[in-house]
Amino acid sequence: MIKDSAFPVEPWQVRETELHHDLLPQTESLFALSNGHIGLRGNLDEGEPYGLPGTYLNALFEIRPLPYAEAGFGYPEDGQSIVNVTNGKIIRLLVDDEPFDTRYGDLHSHERILDMRAGVLRRTAEWESPTGKRIRVKTVRMVSLERRNLAAVEYVVEAVGEPVRITLQSELVANEDQPSPSDDPRVAAVLNKPLEPVQHELSERGAMLVHRTRASDLMMAAGMDHHVIEAPGRFEVSGDAGEDWARTTVVCELGAGECLRVVKFITYGWSSLRSRPALRDQVAAAVASARYTGWEGLLDEQRRYLDEFWDSADVEVEGDPDCQQAVRFGLFHVLQASARAEGRAIPGKGLTGNGYDGHAFWDMEGFVLPVLTYTAPYAAADALRWRASTLDLAQARAEELDLAGACFPWRTIRGEECSAYWPAGTAGFHVNADIAMAFERYRIVTGDHSLENECGLAVLVNTARMWLSLGHHDRNGLWRIDGVTGPDEYTAVVRDNVFTNLMAAANLRAAADACRRNPDAAAEWGVDTEEIAAWRDAAAAVHIPYDEDLGVHPQCEGFTTLREWDFTANTKYPLLLHEPYVRLYPAQVVKQADLVLAMQWQSHAFTEEQKARNVDYYERRTTRDSSLSACTQAVMCADVGHLELAHDYAYEAALIDLRDLHRNTSDGLHLASLAGAWTALVAGFGGLRDDDGCLALDPHLPSGISRLRFRLRWREFRITVEADHECVTYTLRDGPHTRLKIRHAGEPLELSTDDEVRVPVRPRVPLLDPPRQPPGREPMRRHRPEDS
Repeated sequence: MIKDSAFPVEPWQVRETELHHDLLPQTESLFALSNGHIGLRGNLDEGEPYGLPGTYLNALFEIRPLPYAEAGFGYPEDGQSIVNVTNGKIIRLLVDDEPFDTRYGDLHSHERILDMRAGVLRRTAEWESPTGKRIRVKTVRMVSLERRNLAAVEYVVEAVGEPVRITLQSELVANEDQPSPSDDPRVAAVLNKPLEPVQHELSERGAMLVHRTRASDLMMAAGMDHHVIEAPGRFEVSGDAGEDWARTTVVCELGAGECLRVVKFITYGWSSLRSRPALRDQVAAAVASARYTGWEGLLDEQRRYLDEFWDSADVEVEGDPDCQQAVRFGLFHVLQASARAEGRAIPGKGLTGNGYDGHAFWDMEGFVLPVLTYTAPYAAADALRWRASTLDLAQARAEELDLAGACFPWRTIRGEECSAYWPAGTAGFHVNADIAMAFERYRIVTGDHSLENECGLAVLVNTARMWLSLGHHDRNGLWRIDGVTGPDEYTAVVRDNVFTNLMAAANLRAAADACRRNPDAAAEWGVDTEEIAAWRDAAAAVHIPYDEDLGVHPQCEGFTTLREWDFTANTKYPLLLHEPYVRLYPAQVVKQADLVLAMQWQSHAFTEEQKARNVDYYERRTTRDSSLSACTQAVMCADVGHLELAHDYAYEAALIDLRDLHRNTSDGLHLASLAGAWTALVAGFGGLRDDDGCLALDPHLPSGISRLRFRLRWREFRITVEADHECVTYTLRDGPHTRLKIRHAGEPLELSTDDEVRVPVRPRVPLLDPPRQPPGREPMRRHRPEDS
């Protein structure tokens, strides 16, 4: 766990008050900056020491062969791994002849602050060299949310006490050494010098390096330029470069209290199609534009961008300062991962580390896009356009699997399937419905039909065709889907997974409705009334297993008759690293919320009693070995009235990286869980649902939260919801009309821009006592006043 004393809980920033070298891998992820195109891990400015050096360009990857002990037809042959590209963050500093290195000399103070309102990482350090020379260093690092190709650093060094000679070496470095590989399958493959030099050149106060990946044949350029804003008297600037490095050096003398202040502009570009001169010119133009605007202008742009975002996205949590900080941290990183992705995926780790090889999963559509659809819909639309752009690859994959339509990959960077483990990958067909319903959610929430016309209809039609070819009507007329894996990867290749069946049926109905709305476009895809009728018939006949004896839904056909897992004898988690799948698959042990997730995403398909009994049953069997689980359990525990338990789950989802709960924050942040912090609060305690086609809210707060206030976008309206334990206040801030109809606690409610609407909280009485969890798998218990 990250040391609490070094990280005070503050509402708008993450602050580290002292440097712990043993925590560098984790803090490099926490302090990462990104805009969805460029990602900079929060490495120290000097480049060393480090846990994992990391500079990423979204979707710039290398191809590597996937190893199989025994290959099979349809297995993906190649994997894709994100590349640690040219590092432009490095600014080395020599004080007289001693390098500023926090491992040597005396580090009198060191503080780093991730400022979530300004969108920058600030650092202040006071250091005394082994020879007794003392300096103060202040840096501000940013990745522009306004400018896709730009990052920048302000570096200020001040002499404290005696005069010193300062040598500042600002660098571009490609093909950095990487840490040794890990046995953990969640960790990225190690790529050895993946970048091949193409060109290097110097300018008056900067440099540029151009490289190409060896197998994927992607070309990238990185440039740097410097503006010496403040320097006493004479200073000298020089430069040199090689194939994999470039350096700009600034030398000056500082008297006591004097400062050297330098701004470094870092720009990137990459392409699979454009020429070397075109990339070079793109990078040079980004530098020239940044110099024209200037450092202060860039900071102003960043603040304006974030002011607008927070105005429509902020969540205020009164009574729980940990969740308050964490939900803003999560929202900030979700925005950073998506703001300027523009035609690229949102990886499971964002651009904060190379965990999972930089792949995008169903996490994007299932957990991240709901947040963006309600807070920054333009970013959600960009992510959906990327997914639609890979439709041809998904169609080819479906044909390879002898299916109709399209079969989207379980994990990928460019669009090809990259999962070498087919029971959890290829068999996880639900990803297709998750994608389709993300398009449908975007249309419902935003009221924008243009994305459906542009590319969404094609996705809906092709995923519907895949489902119809994968499922079948049995002799009793029931529509069944066999040989699939649901969200729970500990129960693989099963029949009639409830989550998959419900989502597939929703996908089929959504496709039929979309074709009705767009008859001409549907006809161009060859859709006729007979095919639409077949989709509707399958959706209406879908088989949803139910155990009458236990009064619960089996996660899949026969699940409740499998042997019980011995949670007393098997206590090493996550189980996937300590138990063979051949033991996990035939047992009632659940990696992550599966049937419970179905009740959140398709809530209208379950009665209140079914929800209560299902939550009780699956709580006792879920290990939460996946970071996707806690937020879903928070939502559904709140739904059935276990508010205190829901608060513990929300706490865990929100703090997964701030407290390194899964012990792998060093590889990058858990973006879906960070998005899940918003979901746990807004969908859990706010009661937000949209699966029935309208905006429904039903707030209920646990004892540890005295007030919850959140903002939403709905069909061009901006809405604020404020709840305490007695009443809910709805404010329709603005929109295309003066009135909006929603549902509160299941009843129609009309909002008006003329005045806020106050309604009482509907009492929620749980039908069952709070459930137990497997021994040792209780959620992280938040600190409560009674614990003191």
